[in-house]
Amino acid sequence: MEFNSFIDGKSQLTSGSGFEPLFLPDCLKDFQKHLVEWSVRSGRCALFEDCGMGKTVQQLAWAENIVRKTAGRVLILTPLSVAEQTCEEAEKFGIEAARSKDGNLGECSILVTNYEQLHKYDPTDFVGCVCDESSILKNYQGETKRQITGFMRKLKYRLLCTATASPNDYIELGTSSEALGYLGYLDMLQKFFKTDTGTFASGGEGGRMGRSFGGKFRFKGHSQTEFWRWVCSWSRAIRKPSDLGFDDSGYDLPGLFENLHIVKNETVAPDLLFPLPAHGLKEQREARTRTVSERCELAADIANSHDDYSVSWVHTNKESELLTSLIDGAVEITGSESDEAKEEKLRAFRKMEIKKLVTKPKLAGFGHNWQHCSRQTVFPSHSFEQYYQCVRRSWRFGQVNPVTIDIITTQADEGVLRNMKRKTELAEAGFEKMVELMKDQLTVDRMDYNPTKVATLPSWI
Repeated sequence: MEFNSFIDGKSQLTSGSGFEPLFLPDCLKDFQKHLVEWSVRSGRCALFEDCGMGKTVQQLAWAENIVRKTAGRVLILTPLSVAEQTCEEAEKFGIEAARSKDGNLGECSILVTNYEQLHKYDPTDFVGCVCDESSILKNYQGETKRQITGFMRKLKYRLLCTATASPNDYIELGTSSEALGYLGYLDMLQKFFKTDTGTFASGGEGGRMGRSFGGKFRFKGHSQTEFWRWVCSWSRAIRKPSDLGFDDSGYDLPGLFENLHIVKNETVAPDLLFPLPAHGLKEQREARTRTVSERCELAADIANSHDDYSVSWVHTNKESELLTSLIDGAVEITGSESDEAKEEKLRAFRKMEIKKLVTKPKLAGFGHNWQHCSRQTVFPSHSFEQYYQCVRRSWRFGQVNPVTIDIITTQADEGVLRNMKRKTELAEAGFEKMVELMKDQLTVDRMDYNPTKVATLPSWI
C-alpha cells in the first residue's frame, strides 16, 4: 500500500479533456475567441502569445468556463503585483475574480494570488489552475518549482500562459509539457534529442543537462519537425493575429530604437596594461564590477535628460543603490522589501504616480503593462528572456509612442552581446517553426490506450 501511494503521488491526472465553451465575453476579438474556444476544448494546454495580445482576458474567460462547467474553483497564479492588475481586468470584462493573499477561499470561484503565496492553498479545493507568465517558473528555486508542478499534478484543467515559452532553449518546453500532464521532461529529451557524445545521462533530476541548448543536446536526425508538431498538439503560439489567419488591424507595434553605449574601462584587470574582452563569467563579472560607477553615471545621465516615464534595469544591489541616488526622483524596488511594499511601488508606477523606477528584471520583469513608459536603460546579461521581457513591458500592443532602449555595456562584454544575438536568432527560428506548423494545421493527437476487444486464439491452434 505504501508503494502504491508513492506511485500515485508521482502520477499525473491525464484522463479526460475539455468541453465546448459555455461563455465567451463580447469583448473578445476574433483571434482571442478562437484561442479561448481551443483552450477550453483542450482542457490542458498552453498559450504562447506575445505581449499585448490579451492573454489576461483569455485566461479569465477560460477560468470562467471551467467554473460554469464544474461549479468548482479555479486558482490563477501570477507574478508579484500582477494579481491586482488581473482583478482589475476581470472587473472591466464582467468576470468575477477575487484577490487572495492568505489562503482564505471566500465566496468567489476564481481566486487570484501570486506564486509566492501558493503554499497557503490546498489543490483539492480547486478543479483548475492558471499559471500566468509560466516561463517565470524556471527562475524559481527547485523546491518552489516542484511545489507548483505538484499543485497542478492532480487538477483536471490546467492552463499555462506566457509570451516567452523558453524561446532560446527548446528543452525548457519539456517542463511545460510535464506540468500539463503530457510527455515528461526526460521522456521528451530521449524522444527528440541526443547528446554530442551519442549517449544519454540524466545529470541529476534532468535539470542541469539542457541549460545550454546549443552545447550538450541537439535534435536527433530529422526529429525537429516532429518535435514542433508535438509542441503544437498541446499549445498555440502567435506573435500577431495573422499567425492564425486573422486581421492584424490595431496590432501594429510602434518603432523600437535600441541604442548601444560602450563604456570605456577606466581601470583594467590586474597584470594587464589595457582592457581585453572578458572570457568566461568570472572575468565578465569582474569587468562589470570595475565599471559600475561609469555605467550607472551614464544610465543616470540618460534618465535625467528627459521628463518621460522610465525604467532603469539593474542586476546587483550596488548598481541599484548608486543609480537611485543619481537619478532625480527615482524610486527603488529591492528584493529585501516586503511583498506589500513592492506591490505598492509597482502599483504607483502603473498608475503614473512615479516617473523614474529602478529595479531588477527578476522583481518586475514579468507580466506588467507599462504602455505609458517609453524609455528604458538596460545592463545586458546572457539571459535573452530577461531582456525580451523587460523591453516588452513597454514595447507592446497598445503603446502609442516609439520606445527607446539604451543598452549600456563595457568593452569586455563583447561575448555577452554575441550570445544575445545568437539567442535572438534561435528564438525567432523556433517561433517561426511553431507558427508555420500551426498554419499547416499539423497536430498530433494524444490518445490514451484503451483496448475494447478481447484477444482470442485462432481456431487452428
